[in-house]
Amino acid sequence: MICKSTTIKDSKGLLGRLPTLKADVPEFVFIATDNARCPASEVYVKEGDHVKIGQVIGLRKGPFFEQPIHATVSGTMVGYEKHYHRSGKLVNFIKLQNDFKEEWDPSCSPRSDEEIAKLDRKGFAEILKANSSVGLGGSSFPTYVKFQTEAKIGTILVNAIECEPYITADHRIMLEEMEKIIGGIRYLQQAFDCKNAYICVKAKYTDLRQVYGAFLKRYKDEGIKLKAVGNFYPQGWEIAMIRSATGIKIPSGHLPSEFGIVDFNVSTVVGIYDSVKYNRPVTDRLISITGDGIRYPSNFKVRVGTPIRSLLERCGGYKHPEKDKILILGGPMMGASLPSDDCIVTKTVTSVIVLDAEEHKEEPCIRCGSCLLSCPAGLEPKQIMDAVKAMDKKRVKELKPMRCVECGLCTYVCTSHIHVTDYIRRAKTIAKLP
Repeated sequence: MICKSTTIKDSKGLLGRLPTLKADVPEFVFIATDNARCPASEVYVKEGDHVKIGQVIGLRKGPFFEQPIHATVSGTMVGYEKHYHRSGKLVNFIKLQNDFKEEWDPSCSPRSDEEIAKLDRKGFAEILKANSSVGLGGSSFPTYVKFQTEAKIGTILVNAIECEPYITADHRIMLEEMEKIIGGIRYLQQAFDCKNAYICVKAKYTDLRQVYGAFLKRYKDEGIKLKAVGNFYPQGWEIAMIRSATGIKIPSGHLPSEFGIVDFNVSTVVGIYDSVKYNRPVTDRLISITGDGIRYPSNFKVRVGTPIRSLLERCGGYKHPEKDKILILGGPMMGASLPSDDCIVTKTVTSVIVLDAEEHKEEPCIRCGSCLLSCPAGLEPKQIMDAVKAMDKKRVKELKPMRCVECGLCTYVCTSHIHVTDYIRRAKTIAKLP
Protein backbone atom coordinates (compact mmCIF):
# COMPACT_ATOMS: atom_id res chain seq x y z
CA MET A 1 0.00 0.00 0.00
CA ILE A 2 1.28 3.47 -0.93
CA CYS A 3 0.15 6.26 1.36
CA LYS A 4 0.59 10.00 0.94
CA SER A 5 1.88 11.85 3.95
CA THR A 6 4.09 14.73 4.89
CA THR A 7 6.55 15.76 7.55
CA ILE A 8 4.80 17.71 10.29
CA LYS A 9 6.75 20.58 11.72
CA ASP A 10 5.66 23.30 14.11
CA SER A 11 5.41 26.55 12.13
CA LYS A 12 3.59 28.54 14.79
CA GLY A 13 6.41 31.00 15.47
CA LEU A 14 6.04 33.54 12.66
CA LEU A 15 2.34 32.95 11.98
CA GLY A 16 1.50 33.47 15.64
CA ARG A 17 3.01 36.95 15.42
CA LEU A 18 1.16 37.98 12.27
CA PRO A 19 -1.95 40.13 12.88
CA THR A 20 -5.34 38.81 11.86
CA LEU A 21 -6.61 39.99 8.48
CA LYS A 22 -10.29 40.57 7.83
CA ALA A 23 -11.47 38.47 4.92
CA ASP A 24 -14.06 39.94 2.57
CA VAL A 25 -17.56 38.57 3.05
CA PRO A 26 -18.34 36.70 -0.20
CA GLU A 27 -21.39 37.06 -2.42
CA PHE A 28 -22.51 33.54 -1.53
CA VAL A 29 -22.18 31.84 1.84
CA PHE A 30 -23.05 28.24 2.67
CA ILE A 31 -24.55 26.97 5.93
CA ALA A 32 -24.42 23.23 6.65
CA THR A 33 -27.78 21.58 7.24
CA ASP A 34 -26.17 18.82 9.31
CA ASN A 35 -22.82 18.00 10.89
CA ALA A 36 -20.91 15.21 12.64
CA ARG A 37 -23.03 15.51 15.80
CA CYS A 38 -26.40 16.23 14.13
CA PRO A 39 -27.24 13.81 11.29
CA ALA A 40 -30.73 15.20 10.67
CA SER A 41 -32.17 18.67 10.18
CA GLU A 42 -35.19 20.75 9.31
CA VAL A 43 -34.92 23.92 7.19
CA TYR A 44 -37.38 26.76 7.80
CA VAL A 45 -36.70 28.86 4.69
CA LYS A 46 -37.32 28.22 1.01
CA GLU A 47 -35.85 29.56 -2.21
CA GLY A 48 -36.51 33.27 -2.61
CA ASP A 49 -36.98 33.98 1.11
CA HIS A 50 -35.18 37.01 2.53
CA VAL A 51 -33.05 36.40 5.62
CA LYS A 52 -31.14 38.54 8.10
CA ILE A 53 -27.96 37.92 10.06
CA GLY A 54 -28.68 35.86 13.16
CA GLN A 55 -32.09 34.72 11.93
CA VAL A 56 -32.97 31.11 12.72
CA ILE A 57 -33.32 29.37 9.34
CA GLY A 58 -33.42 25.76 10.47
CA LEU A 59 -32.78 23.21 13.19
CA ARG A 60 -30.15 20.47 13.42
CA LYS A 61 -31.17 17.38 15.36
CA GLY A 62 -28.68 15.39 17.42
CA PRO A 63 -29.10 12.28 19.57
CA PHE A 64 -29.90 14.22 22.77
CA PHE A 65 -29.93 17.88 21.73
CA GLU A 66 -30.96 20.26 18.98
CA GLN A 67 -29.07 23.18 17.40
CA PRO A 68 -30.73 26.17 15.74
CA ILE A 69 -29.22 27.04 12.34
CA HIS A 70 -28.53 30.76 11.86
CA ALA A 71 -27.98 32.89 8.78
CA THR A 72 -24.60 34.62 8.73
CA VAL A 73 -25.43 37.23 6.09
CA SER A 74 -28.52 39.19 5.12
CA GLY A 75 -29.84 38.35 1.69
CA THR A 76 -31.75 35.63 -0.14
CA MET A 77 -31.97 31.88 0.19
CA VAL A 78 -31.20 30.61 -3.34
CA GLY A 79 -31.07 26.84 -2.88
CA TYR A 80 -28.78 24.02 -1.77
CA GLU A 81 -25.33 22.77 -2.76
CA LYS A 82 -23.11 19.93 -1.59
CA HIS A 83 -19.63 20.77 -0.32
CA TYR A 84 -17.08 19.18 2.00
CA HIS A 85 -17.63 19.74 5.70
CA ARG A 86 -14.91 19.95 8.36
CA SER A 87 -15.83 16.38 9.33
CA GLY A 88 -14.44 15.28 5.97
CA LYS A 89 -17.89 14.37 4.66
CA LEU A 90 -19.76 15.74 1.66
CA VAL A 91 -22.90 17.34 3.13
CA ASN A 92 -25.78 19.56 2.10
CA PHE A 93 -25.39 23.33 2.54
CA ILE A 94 -28.00 26.08 2.42
CA LYS A 95 -26.85 28.65 -0.17
CA LEU A 96 -27.44 32.29 0.77
CA GLN A 97 -26.84 35.22 -1.58
CA ASN A 98 -25.42 38.18 0.31
CA ASP A 99 -27.11 41.56 -0.24
CA PHE A 100 -24.21 43.26 1.60
CA LYS A 101 -26.63 45.29 3.75
CA GLU A 102 -25.47 43.56 6.95
CA GLU A 103 -28.99 43.66 8.44
CA TRP A 104 -29.31 41.87 11.77
CA ASP A 105 -32.39 40.02 12.90
CA PRO A 106 -34.30 42.07 15.53
CA SER A 107 -33.81 39.26 18.07
CA CYS A 108 -30.07 40.00 18.12
CA SER A 109 -30.25 42.97 20.46
CA PRO A 110 -27.82 43.72 23.32
CA ARG A 111 -28.65 42.96 26.94
CA SER A 112 -28.06 45.50 29.63
CA ASP A 113 -25.63 44.76 32.45
CA GLU A 114 -28.62 44.81 34.81
CA GLU A 115 -30.38 42.06 32.81
CA ILE A 116 -27.25 39.94 32.73
CA ALA A 117 -26.68 40.35 36.47
CA LYS A 118 -30.03 38.65 37.10
CA LEU A 119 -29.16 35.51 35.10
CA ASP A 120 -28.65 32.20 36.85
CA ARG A 121 -27.06 29.06 35.40
CA LYS A 122 -30.31 28.00 33.76
CA GLY A 123 -30.73 31.45 32.19
CA PHE A 124 -27.25 31.34 30.70
CA ALA A 125 -27.91 27.84 29.35
CA GLU A 126 -31.10 28.98 27.60
CA ILE A 127 -29.28 31.85 25.89
CA LEU A 128 -26.42 29.64 24.72
CA LYS A 129 -28.81 26.99 23.46
CA ALA A 130 -30.83 29.54 21.48
CA ASN A 131 -27.64 30.91 19.92
CA SER A 132 -26.32 27.43 19.11
CA SER A 133 -23.09 27.93 21.06
CA VAL A 134 -20.70 25.00 20.59
CA GLY A 135 -17.08 24.14 21.37
CA LEU A 136 -15.09 26.24 18.91
CA GLY A 137 -11.83 24.39 19.49
CA GLY A 138 -13.17 21.81 17.06
CA SER A 139 -15.32 19.59 19.28
CA SER A 140 -18.65 21.25 18.33
CA PHE A 141 -20.09 19.95 21.62
CA PRO A 142 -23.13 22.04 22.67
CA THR A 143 -21.98 24.56 25.27
CA TYR A 144 -25.28 24.73 27.12
CA VAL A 145 -25.05 21.05 28.09
CA LYS A 146 -22.13 21.87 30.41
CA PHE A 147 -24.38 24.39 32.18
CA GLN A 148 -26.92 21.69 33.00
CA THR A 149 -24.75 20.05 35.63
CA GLU A 150 -25.95 20.28 39.21
CA ALA A 151 -22.45 19.65 40.56
CA LYS A 152 -20.70 22.27 42.66
CA ILE A 153 -18.03 23.84 40.46
CA GLY A 154 -14.87 25.10 42.14
CA THR A 155 -12.61 25.67 39.12
CA ILE A 156 -13.12 27.03 35.61
CA LEU A 157 -10.43 26.25 33.06
CA VAL A 158 -10.07 28.13 29.77
CA ASN A 159 -8.17 26.09 27.18
CA ALA A 160 -5.85 28.39 25.20
CA ILE A 161 -3.18 25.72 24.79
CA GLU A 162 -3.65 25.09 21.05
CA CYS A 163 -1.17 22.22 21.19
CA GLU A 164 -1.21 21.03 17.58
CA PRO A 165 1.41 22.25 15.11
CA TYR A 166 0.59 25.04 12.63
CA ILE A 167 -2.62 26.36 14.26
CA THR A 168 -2.45 29.90 15.71
CA ALA A 169 -6.10 31.05 15.71
CA ASP A 170 -6.46 30.79 19.50
CA HIS A 171 -3.06 32.43 19.96
CA ARG A 172 -4.25 35.45 17.97
CA ILE A 173 -7.62 35.60 19.72
CA MET A 174 -5.76 35.64 23.05
CA LEU A 175 -3.93 38.77 21.91
CA GLU A 176 -6.76 40.48 20.03
CA GLU A 177 -9.89 39.76 22.10
CA MET A 178 -8.60 40.16 25.65
CA GLU A 179 -11.56 42.15 26.98
CA LYS A 180 -14.07 39.68 25.57
CA ILE A 181 -12.15 36.76 27.07
CA ILE A 182 -12.30 38.35 30.50
CA GLY A 183 -15.96 39.26 29.97
CA GLY A 184 -16.79 35.69 29.00
CA ILE A 185 -14.95 34.31 32.04
CA ARG A 186 -16.89 36.66 34.30
CA TYR A 187 -20.14 35.29 32.90
CA LEU A 188 -18.90 31.76 33.57
CA GLN A 189 -17.98 32.72 37.13
CA GLN A 190 -21.46 34.12 37.63
CA ALA A 191 -23.20 31.11 36.09
CA PHE A 192 -21.28 28.56 38.15
CA ASP A 193 -20.93 30.71 41.27
CA CYS A 194 -17.22 30.06 41.04
CA LYS A 195 -14.38 32.44 41.85
CA ASN A 196 -11.38 30.47 40.57
CA ALA A 197 -10.67 30.65 36.84
CA TYR A 198 -7.45 29.74 35.05
CA ILE A 199 -6.49 30.54 31.46
CA CYS A 200 -4.21 27.67 30.43
CA VAL A 201 -1.37 28.29 27.97
CA LYS A 202 1.81 26.44 27.11
CA ALA A 203 4.74 27.58 29.23
CA LYS A 204 6.84 28.30 26.13
CA TYR A 205 4.46 31.02 24.89
CA THR A 206 6.31 33.83 26.64
CA ASP A 207 4.46 36.52 24.68
CA LEU A 208 1.11 35.42 26.12
CA ARG A 209 2.55 35.06 29.60
CA GLN A 210 4.05 38.56 29.48
CA VAL A 211 0.97 40.24 28.00
CA TYR A 212 -1.49 38.57 30.37
CA GLY A 213 0.85 39.02 33.31
CA ALA A 214 0.41 42.76 32.80
CA PHE A 215 -3.22 42.71 31.63
CA LEU A 216 -4.58 40.62 34.50
CA LYS A 217 -3.26 43.11 37.05
CA ARG A 218 -6.39 45.11 36.21
CA TYR A 219 -8.44 42.16 37.45
CA LYS A 220 -6.36 41.06 40.43
CA ASP A 221 -9.45 40.69 42.63
CA GLU A 222 -11.49 38.75 40.03
CA GLY A 223 -9.96 35.32 40.68
CA ILE A 224 -8.72 35.06 37.08
CA LYS A 225 -5.16 33.81 36.59
CA LEU A 226 -2.92 32.59 33.80
CA LYS A 227 -1.71 29.00 34.21
CA ALA A 228 1.40 27.82 32.38
CA VAL A 229 1.18 24.11 31.51
CA GLY A 230 3.39 21.60 29.69
CA ASN A 231 4.80 22.04 26.19
CA PHE A 232 3.92 18.54 25.01
CA TYR A 233 1.29 17.15 22.66
CA PRO A 234 -1.56 16.45 23.42
CA GLN A 235 -1.47 18.92 26.32
CA GLY A 236 -4.65 20.49 24.94
CA TRP A 237 -6.56 17.24 25.51
CA GLU A 238 -9.08 17.95 28.25
CA ILE A 239 -7.80 15.23 30.59
CA ALA A 240 -4.14 16.23 30.16
CA MET A 241 -4.92 19.92 30.65
CA ILE A 242 -6.89 19.30 33.85
CA ARG A 243 -4.13 17.15 35.28
CA SER A 244 -1.42 19.73 34.46
CA ALA A 245 -3.46 22.69 35.71
CA THR A 246 -4.99 21.19 38.86
CA GLY A 247 -3.21 17.91 39.61
CA ILE A 248 -6.54 16.07 39.31
CA LYS A 249 -6.66 12.96 37.12
CA ILE A 250 -10.09 12.37 35.61
CA PRO A 251 -10.71 8.61 35.22
CA SER A 252 -12.01 7.31 31.91
CA GLY A 253 -15.81 7.45 31.75
CA HIS A 254 -16.12 10.34 34.23
CA LEU A 255 -16.92 14.00 33.62
CA PRO A 256 -14.76 16.89 34.89
CA SER A 257 -17.83 18.34 36.61
CA GLU A 258 -17.80 15.33 38.96
CA PHE A 259 -14.52 16.73 40.26
CA GLY A 260 -15.72 20.34 40.46
CA ILE A 261 -14.25 21.43 37.12
CA VAL A 262 -15.67 22.85 33.89
CA ASP A 263 -13.52 23.77 30.91
CA PHE A 264 -14.04 25.74 27.72
CA ASN A 265 -11.93 26.58 24.70
CA VAL A 266 -10.84 30.24 24.63
CA SER A 267 -12.64 30.91 21.31
CA THR A 268 -15.77 29.41 22.85
CA VAL A 269 -15.44 31.86 25.76
CA VAL A 270 -15.40 34.78 23.30
CA GLY A 271 -18.50 33.29 21.64
CA ILE A 272 -20.18 33.00 25.07
CA TYR A 273 -19.52 36.68 25.70
CA ASP A 274 -21.08 37.75 22.38
CA SER A 275 -24.01 35.39 22.89
CA VAL A 276 -24.84 36.71 26.36
CA LYS A 277 -24.02 40.40 25.86
CA TYR A 278 -25.32 40.90 22.32
CA ASN A 279 -27.64 37.88 21.93
CA ARG A 280 -25.76 36.91 18.78
CA PRO A 281 -24.71 33.52 17.43
CA VAL A 282 -21.18 33.03 16.12
CA THR A 283 -21.11 34.55 12.64
CA ASP A 284 -17.35 35.13 12.31
CA ARG A 285 -14.33 33.26 13.54
CA LEU A 286 -10.53 33.39 13.46
CA ILE A 287 -8.78 30.72 11.41
CA SER A 288 -5.22 30.01 10.26
CA ILE A 289 -4.39 29.22 6.62
CA THR A 290 -0.93 27.69 6.66
CA GLY A 291 1.38 24.87 5.62
CA ASP A 292 4.30 24.41 3.24
CA GLY A 293 1.94 24.14 0.27
CA ILE A 294 0.55 27.68 0.47
CA ARG A 295 2.39 30.84 -0.63
CA TYR A 296 1.53 33.26 2.16
CA PRO A 297 0.35 31.68 5.44
CA SER A 298 -2.11 34.04 7.15
CA ASN A 299 -4.58 34.46 9.99
CA PHE A 300 -8.05 35.58 8.98
CA LYS A 301 -11.27 36.69 10.59
CA VAL A 302 -13.80 34.96 8.37
CA ARG A 303 -17.56 34.97 7.98
CA VAL A 304 -18.99 31.54 8.73
CA GLY A 305 -20.06 30.02 5.40
CA THR A 306 -17.13 31.35 3.36
CA PRO A 307 -15.74 28.98 0.68
CA ILE A 308 -12.18 28.08 1.57
CA ARG A 309 -11.04 28.44 -2.05
CA SER A 310 -11.45 32.21 -1.73
CA LEU A 311 -9.13 32.22 1.29
CA LEU A 312 -6.53 30.12 -0.50
CA GLU A 313 -6.56 32.71 -3.30
CA ARG A 314 -6.10 35.47 -0.71
CA CYS A 315 -2.98 33.59 0.45
CA GLY A 316 -1.52 33.66 -3.08
CA GLY A 317 -2.63 30.17 -4.02
CA TYR A 318 -0.59 26.99 -3.92
CA LYS A 319 3.18 27.38 -3.67
CA HIS A 320 3.84 24.35 -5.90
CA PRO A 321 0.68 23.87 -8.03
CA GLU A 322 2.26 20.92 -9.85
CA LYS A 323 2.50 18.88 -6.65
CA ASP A 324 -0.29 16.84 -5.09
CA LYS A 325 -1.65 18.45 -1.95
CA ILE A 326 -2.87 17.23 1.41
CA LEU A 327 -5.62 19.55 2.63
CA ILE A 328 -6.53 19.31 6.32
CA LEU A 329 -9.32 21.12 8.14
CA GLY A 330 -8.29 21.41 11.78
CA GLY A 331 -4.93 20.39 13.20
CA PRO A 332 -2.56 18.06 11.34
CA MET A 333 -2.90 15.45 14.09
CA MET A 334 -6.66 15.41 14.67
CA GLY A 335 -8.10 17.28 11.70
CA ALA A 336 -9.95 15.82 8.72
CA SER A 337 -8.09 15.26 5.45
CA LEU A 338 -10.20 16.29 2.48
CA PRO A 339 -10.04 15.10 -1.14
CA SER A 340 -10.79 18.59 -2.47
CA ASP A 341 -10.48 22.27 -1.55
CA ASP A 342 -14.21 22.62 -2.25
CA CYS A 343 -14.97 23.04 1.45
CA ILE A 344 -16.63 25.62 3.65
CA VAL A 345 -15.70 27.50 6.81
CA THR A 346 -18.02 26.36 9.59
CA LYS A 347 -17.98 27.60 13.18
CA THR A 348 -15.57 24.88 14.27
CA VAL A 349 -12.94 25.25 11.52
CA THR A 350 -9.81 26.37 13.37
CA SER A 351 -7.42 26.11 10.45
CA VAL A 352 -6.80 25.01 6.89
CA ILE A 353 -3.44 23.31 6.46
CA VAL A 354 -2.06 22.84 2.95
CA LEU A 355 0.84 20.40 2.66
CA ASP A 356 2.81 19.06 -0.28
CA ALA A 357 2.24 15.31 -0.41
CA GLU A 358 5.05 12.78 -0.15
CA GLU A 359 4.71 9.11 -0.97
CA HIS A 360 5.63 6.50 1.62
CA LYS A 361 5.28 2.77 1.30
CA GLU A 362 3.43 1.20 4.20
CA GLU A 363 5.65 -1.54 5.68
CA PRO A 364 4.74 -4.47 7.93
CA CYS A 365 4.58 -3.75 11.65
CA ILE A 366 7.93 -4.46 13.34
CA ARG A 367 6.41 -4.53 16.85
CA CYS A 368 8.67 -1.69 18.01
CA GLY A 369 6.15 -0.57 20.64
CA SER A 370 6.29 3.14 19.68
CA CYS A 371 2.51 3.38 19.42
CA LEU A 372 2.09 1.78 22.85
CA LEU A 373 4.59 4.11 24.50
CA SER A 374 3.12 7.24 22.92
CA CYS A 375 -0.57 6.64 23.62
CA PRO A 376 -1.79 9.24 26.17
CA ALA A 377 -4.88 7.15 26.93
CA GLY A 378 -2.83 4.07 27.85
CA LEU A 379 -4.23 1.88 25.07
CA GLU A 380 -2.57 -0.90 23.07
CA PRO A 381 -2.88 0.34 19.46
CA LYS A 382 -1.05 -2.61 17.89
CA GLN A 383 -3.33 -5.12 19.65
CA ILE A 384 -6.42 -3.15 18.64
CA MET A 385 -5.24 -3.08 15.01
CA ASP A 386 -4.68 -6.84 15.00
CA ALA A 387 -8.13 -7.44 16.51
CA VAL A 388 -9.73 -5.25 13.82
CA LYS A 389 -7.89 -7.12 11.06
CA ALA A 390 -9.13 -10.40 12.52
CA MET A 391 -12.65 -8.96 12.96
CA ASP A 392 -12.53 -10.27 16.54
CA LYS A 393 -15.36 -8.23 18.06
CA LYS A 394 -14.92 -9.66 21.54
CA ARG A 395 -11.20 -8.84 21.61
CA VAL A 396 -11.83 -5.35 20.22
CA LYS A 397 -14.22 -4.58 23.07
CA GLU A 398 -11.79 -5.96 25.66
CA LEU A 399 -9.14 -3.49 24.44
CA LYS A 400 -11.48 -0.50 25.15
CA PRO A 401 -10.95 1.52 21.93
CA MET A 402 -13.66 4.01 22.98
CA ARG A 403 -11.09 5.57 25.33
CA CYS A 404 -9.08 6.71 22.29
CA VAL A 405 -9.10 10.49 21.79
CA GLU A 406 -7.83 10.13 18.19
CA CYS A 407 -4.80 12.34 18.85
CA GLY A 408 -2.98 10.63 15.97
CA LEU A 409 0.25 9.98 17.86
CA CYS A 410 0.22 6.25 17.09
CA THR A 411 0.20 7.01 13.38
CA TYR A 412 2.75 9.80 13.71
CA VAL A 413 5.35 7.68 15.52
CA CYS A 414 4.85 4.52 13.44
CA THR A 415 8.16 3.66 11.79
CA SER A 416 6.31 1.52 9.24
CA HIS A 417 4.04 4.37 8.08
CA ILE A 418 0.90 2.48 9.13
CA HIS A 419 -2.24 4.57 9.63
CA VAL A 420 -2.87 3.07 13.06
CA THR A 421 -5.42 5.73 14.05
CA ASP A 422 -7.69 4.62 11.21
CA TYR A 423 -7.74 1.11 12.67
CA ILE A 424 -8.69 2.56 16.06
CA ARG A 425 -11.58 4.44 14.44
CA ARG A 426 -12.77 1.22 12.87
CA ALA A 427 -12.42 -0.49 16.25
CA LYS A 428 -14.75 2.11 17.79
CA THR A 429 -17.38 1.24 15.21
CA ILE A 430 -16.98 -2.48 15.95
CA ALA A 431 -17.11 -1.87 19.72
CA LYS A 432 -20.53 -0.23 19.35
CA LEU A 433 -22.01 -3.33 17.74
CA PRO A 434 -24.27 -5.50 19.93
